[in-house]
Amino acid sequence: MMNRVRSLQLEHVSPAGLMRRGISRPLGSAEGKEASILAHLRRWYFSRKPDAGFVLTDFPATLLQAKVFDEWLDSRDEEIDAVFAGPGAPEPVVEHYRTLGLLSEGARAD
Repeated sequence: MMNRVRSLQLEHVSPAGLMRRGISRPLGSAEGKEASILAHLRRWYFSRKPDAGFVLTDFPATLLQAKVFDEWLDSRDEEIDAVFAGPGAPEPVVEHYRTLGLLSEGARAD
């Protein structure tokens, strides 16, 4: 899939990549880590050109992140085309996008 992404010239974004670019600080708690991930992704999302294509990897990883991402999309009047859930994807996130009709069922290989 990543070769196709590269051929379409879509931006590939992951929380790990964004965190590496930022200042590394010990996060302490799970809540601190989630807040930091959301802050980095929010900064990226709202600084990108509207309607620029992208592929997110490993985000959203929690139901909270999925709901926050939905709010970001709504605030810019944007929408995503599909969600591909890989092996080990969190079930609440998978169900969230299945309910919205965005989960590409054929792509999930559990």
